[in-house]
Parts: sequence; structure tokens; C-alpha cells
Amino acid sequence: MQKVKVLVLATSKFSRGGIVAVVNAHAKAEFWKDWQCKWIPTHSDKSRWLSLYYFISAFFKLLWYLPQYKIVHIHLSHPASFIRKCFYFFPAYWAGRKIIIHFHAASPEETIGGWLAPAYAYVFKRADKVIAISESWEKMIRDRVKDASLTLVYNPSGYTSGRIVYDEANRSRYILFAGTLIPRKGFVDLIRSFAQVVKKFPDWKLVIAGNGDVEKGRQLARSLGIESKVEFTGWISGAQKEEIFQKASVFCLPSYAEGFPMAVIDAMSYGIPVLTTPVGGIMDALGDKNGILVFPPGNIEEMSHQLELMISDFPLREQLSRNAVRVVNEKFQLNSVGSKIDEIYKSFV
Repeated sequence: MQKVKVLVLATSKFSRGGIVAVVNAHAKAEFWKDWQCKWIPTHSDKSRWLSLYYFISAFFKLLWYLPQYKIVHIHLSHPASFIRKCFYFFPAYWAGRKIIIHFHAASPEETIGGWLAPAYAYVFKRADKVIAISESWEKMIRDRVKDASLTLVYNPSGYTSGRIVYDEANRSRYILFAGTLIPRKGFVDLIRSFAQVVKKFPDWKLVIAGNGDVEKGRQLARSLGIESKVEFTGWISGAQKEEIFQKASVFCLPSYAEGFPMAVIDAMSYGIPVLTTPVGGIMDALGDKNGILVFPPGNIEEMSHQLELMISDFPLREQLSRNAVRVVNEKFQLNSVGSKIDEIYKSFV
């Protein structure tokens, strides 16, 4: 079978966030090279001017490359992302290209259930394939957009699982949060919960890795008297991320809404026991035996209780670590995820 080339439209690889992590992982897979995928950056989180440059530049690059490419793979999420990507969707649609919409949104209220719901439905119905990243999102889209050609493809782990063994001697005594510091991620709840248990475990600390409202986090830690026990690293990547994930003893992401958080898959890939909330695609990864779940989101007392349990119970952490690595190996390895995308591309040839 002769393979055609694929244009991939997504946030700049130099930006931060889940979509970038997913596409960076895809770029390491065999299908990326086989289909001669070309990543056109459409947005940047560095500045408004740079984002505007990427937005305009991507439009003209798309027009230039469309005659050479048969498939256009568009990654989008929240309303601002959706509106930007419509400027690329319609030229590709009018040019008769096969279009894949890869949907990464976290909140249905902002997207397929919000004020832009008719626009999302219009685009989804005209796309040749819509990729949902979790079972819950697949069901929601199927219920709301009856005619969409929908399939489920999980976000892949960008790391090689199976090499991580949960050895207490090689772990440091800290709880890790990784993600953008916004209210939806629940980082404020985590700081408040940690403040309730840190007096019992004074040799533990909380490491918060991510950009966003860092100053709000610092002020809260200061007001709770735990400033010395909470470390804010800013956004991490490369060797720094590798080191921080390898040494973490517990990972906590107490989100109120998620699509399919790459941070949870990253943590599981490193064999870190996970404490999180059952929202979005998180249940696809954790289930009942692969992590600890706090319900409902925002239940600080329950989160404090579960943090205390995780800190004090090493056999529990060890068991959760083994289960997490096994699940990642079974469901989220890059090769298996990449083969599903490869099959989608093949269906258009």
C-alpha cells in the first residue's frame, strides 16, 4: 500500500501542556515517519504576539502544503483552540482532504455542551474521523453528535514502562503535583490537604511542578504555615522532569475536570502511586486497583485521609506502583497507540 503524507496541526512543540506532550510522543512512533507527518505549529503559550505569528503562519503553511498532503490531523480542545482550528479545518475540508479531529478537551460544559455546541457538532459531523481520548468522552460525543465517525485512541505514555521498580531507597519523601496551576486542576485543594497531614509526617514535602498561578500557591502555603514544606519548581521538562518523576513517592492530581491527563500516565509509567479524582479519562487508566480515588473533587478531608494512608503505608504504595506499570504496558504503550493511528490513516488510502 502506497502511503500518503499527513499534515499535523497542533500547538508549537516549544509550548507546554497535554496536547504538546501527546504530539511529541506521536512523533517518536513508527507511524510518524512512515506517513511523513509534518507538524505545523498553530499556537504558542509564550506570548500573544508569538501566538499570533504562529496562527497566521500556520494558515499560509497549510495552504502551501495542502496540494502535497492527503490527510490533515487537527488537534484541538477548548473553545479558543476550536475557533483557531476552524481557520484550518475549512480550507482542508473545501480542498477535499481527509480530516481527523483529535479532541483533547477537559470540560463538556465548555465544549460540546456549551455555547459553541452547534459549531462543534457541525465540524465533528464533517470530519472523516473524530478521535476521543477516553471512554467517557467517546460516550458524550456519541450521545450529542449522532453522525460523527468516532473512535477511541488513548494518549500514549512517552516513557518506557517496565524499567521502574518501586524501591523505597531510591525514592524521596515528597508528593508530586504536575500540571498547569489553574483552579480546575485542584492544586489549592492539594495544598490545603497536605497542610493537614504534614505535622504527622514532618520529613515529607509537597513538590508542585507547573506554570500558572504559582504566586497564589505560594501565598496559600505561607498562610497555612507550610511554606518550607512546599516547593514550586515551575514548568519542568527533559532531565529535570526525569529526575523529579523518578524520585517521587506519591503523585497527586485532584482535578475537577480532565480529558485524559498525560501527567497521570507519566506518573504511572514511572511507577509512582497515584492519588487523583475520578473525572474524565482518569478512570480508564486507574480503575479500582491501580490508584487511590477521592470523590467528589474538592473533598479536602477525604484527600487528607488518603494522603496520610499513602504516606504511612509502604506496601500499598508498592502494590499500586506494580499495578500502574502493568496497566501502562497493557494499554498505553506508544507502539500500540501508534498502531491505532496508523490504522486510521490506512483507512483513507
